[in-house]
Amino acid sequence: MITKSRYSNFKVQSLRGRLLISATLILIGFLGTAGIALHNAFHDSAEAALRDRLLGHIYALLGAANEDRQGRMLLPKTLPDERFSNPESGLYALVAENTGNMRWRTPSLAGLPENFLQIQKPGQQTWQYWHTNNRDLLTLSFGIAWEDYQGRETHYTFAVAADMAPLINEIQGFRNTLWAWLGGLAGILLLVQAIILHYWVLKPLRVVAEDLRKIEQGDAECLDGTYPEELRGLTNNLNTLIGNAHTKQQRYRNSLDDLAHSLKTPLAILNNSLQEHTDMDALKELVQEQVQRMNNIVQHQLRRAVTLGPGILGRAIPVAPVLERLMNSLKKVYQDKPIITTLNLTSDTKFFGDEADLFEVLGNITDNAFKYSSKQVRVTVKSAPDVPSPHNHKMGLLFWVEDDGPGIQIAYITEIMQRGSRLDETIPGQGLGLAVAQDIVASYGGGIEISSSRLGGTRVLIRWPHP
Repeated sequence: MITKSRYSNFKVQSLRGRLLISATLILIGFLGTAGIALHNAFHDSAEAALRDRLLGHIYALLGAANEDRQGRMLLPKTLPDERFSNPESGLYALVAENTGNMRWRTPSLAGLPENFLQIQKPGQQTWQYWHTNNRDLLTLSFGIAWEDYQGRETHYTFAVAADMAPLINEIQGFRNTLWAWLGGLAGILLLVQAIILHYWVLKPLRVVAEDLRKIEQGDAECLDGTYPEELRGLTNNLNTLIGNAHTKQQRYRNSLDDLAHSLKTPLAILNNSLQEHTDMDALKELVQEQVQRMNNIVQHQLRRAVTLGPGILGRAIPVAPVLERLMNSLKKVYQDKPIITTLNLTSDTKFFGDEADLFEVLGNITDNAFKYSSKQVRVTVKSAPDVPSPHNHKMGLLFWVEDDGPGIQIAYITEIMQRGSRLDETIPGQGLGLAVAQDIVASYGGGIEISSSRLGGTRVLIRWPHP
């Protein structure tokens, strides 16, 4: 019994081997069938030619027959074919009356039996194979009617026989030549097939393997060659897989940066609280609140590292409590700056999505506003029909976060949206806040715009559609 592991050893692992085996089997089947058909056709043709010659000998004998004085048939002594006169020449003839009386035989029949003649009625003929004295003969018996001068009709049977050895040798020679040519042709065709497979048919697979090797060595980022139609599905899927791997790797890197950036605010709050010598109960409550917040941040960033974008279904989250918590936390972080905060929104304004995403975006934007403002930060939120959801017809939200700081020149807006980019190195930070917010809002199908504020500083507009 062959086990599964042993059976796998019998499998042909090479495409070239499979194609060559398939081509060999097809070629052998085709040439074998063609060879058998040609051999049978030649055999039938050669035998038919022999039958025609035997029938011709019958007609030649009839043509050479004479009459005696009574009008009876008289066959000549000189025969139309010399082989009839030579003993064991391979060509023999008999003439007998249908009554059984033997009338004539050729000299070539000397020493051979004469029982190959089969009595036939006039106009009838019969073929048969006859074996005698280690010889195979093909015989033809042909019946005729001969009328003498008195009008009496005598029935005769003419029989001729030919040795089949020359025919067999001819067929054997043809068969040997045929199979020799077909075998040589098969070898040449298989060689040509192997060359074509190696240098043309399988070349695209080698190109794909070489391109993949370049990607592994870092010399290329994707499969960008021109491939046959049958390989385009494979190469496109590989490019998609490679792109997803790069995207996932970059997302993990960004998530680590985002995690570090997100933990900065609660850590700053804890640090400031310790420096303020807050009473133990208040400190304990603050620590629990910020630890819970950091735990939520970690879980949120881990979830975002695995999944990209929001879900289709989102929970309705009131925006006002989130903003109030943010403002209270940031006031503790920036307690050395007398900042006046203004919130313009209705209490029933709701966000449909992940609360952690909302907290992350608003936290980063308002943190920048506090960081660069002089004494005033204003946040405005309202529903807007021009920010439709990609999945339903609910209105989206518009967020305006404004400050009275130094502002941002238009020429630097694109630059500060890049991950890790900072214009003012004197102020602490990693340059990730805007990039993180932009990534989250973009995953919802929205966008962020930066312009000048009426307060004199920067205005950040967030167009946030519902998920």
